Amino acid sequence: MTEHFDPATLRQWWPKPATPRSIVIFGAGSIVGDAHLPAYRNAGFPVLGLYDPNADKARALTETWGIRAFASEDEALAVKDAVFDLATPPATHAAILSKLPFGAAALIQKPMGSNLTAATEILDICRARQLKAAVNFQLRFAPMMLALKDAVERGFLGEIVDFDAWLALATPWGLWPFLKGLPRIEIAMHSIHYLDFIRGLIGNPLGVHAKTIGHPNHDVAQTRTAAILDYGDRLRCVLSVNHDHDFGRKFQACEFRISGTKGAAYVKLGVNLDYPRGEPDELWILPSRWRRMGLRAAARRMVSRCLCQSHGQPAALCHRRRRRPDRLRRGCLADHGAGRSRLSIQRAAGDAACAIAKV
Repeated sequence: MTEHFDPATLRQWWPKPATPRSIVIFGAGSIVGDAHLPAYRNAGFPVLGLYDPNADKARALTETWGIRAFASEDEALAVKDAVFDLATPPATHAAILSKLPFGAAALIQKPMGSNLTAATEILDICRARQLKAAVNFQLRFAPMMLALKDAVERGFLGEIVDFDAWLALATPWGLWPFLKGLPRIEIAMHSIHYLDFIRGLIGNPLGVHAKTIGHPNHDVAQTRTAAILDYGDRLRCVLSVNHDHDFGRKFQACEFRISGTKGAAYVKLGVNLDYPRGEPDELWILPSRWRRMGLRAAARRMVSRCLCQSHGQPAALCHRRRRRPDRLRRGCLADHGAGRSRLSIQRAAGDAACAIAKV
């Protein structure tokens, strides 16, 4: 028998470590200042310092945040018992991981690699060096997603039979110049978060049918995706993703609709709308009538905005408003394709998240 539905009892937190380790960051890009450092500060996790080959950029960021700028890569690698945060482009992951101390803990910015070969190399390095490694698939740990999963596991929605993801928005690709020239963007850098969350909620599909394409108004390849995840004859799961709906906020959307045999849920991922300023996230659940969940403010700032995306990158936590790049700026970036991923590698990376969360 299903228990009485009390929204206040739904879980919104992932357990924090009793004794957090110091964090050493590789990379001093905008995402570190806008998301990683604010999130660590809000969570009470100690950041010892960071290293970036661009010493001036590293110095400017560390002075702002009052942390240390390591003079060399070797100096950063020498920190004992640290969690190493690789906020770096995928092409650099393998080289850094191969130098980490044996048995170290590492958080790797997604994607795991630029292609299957690179991802396999990273997986091999992590196993050979016995690293406690996790790829930055964080959407499943956002407060509203934890609450939704809790509601599903406690039977408030019954058997899940429908999952719809619908995005129609304008993503400012120009905010991430490192994407220029990459062969894959939309699925590997953005929708991979949705795929990982879906796997965490309803398990692995039997197969995936997908097509991802660009847009004639710019040279960013693969900014629109349609995907069907095959879960057999009882569960329908589809994603419709359009990053080129640049016609004002009125009819834009970034939302999930989940239906079960006994109830339903609606999720609004507000951070992607008017990015990077964003809008409030929303979670509604209907066991008998629609109820909006109260999301904890600190958790929203620390996790939802840091963890949800736009481009797959953690969203900005700063409250200042950036100028949104115009179409020409967004159009200057190169492509990002469908790219097939091996579920076994994704599963290994996802499961490793539990290990790093307990470090």
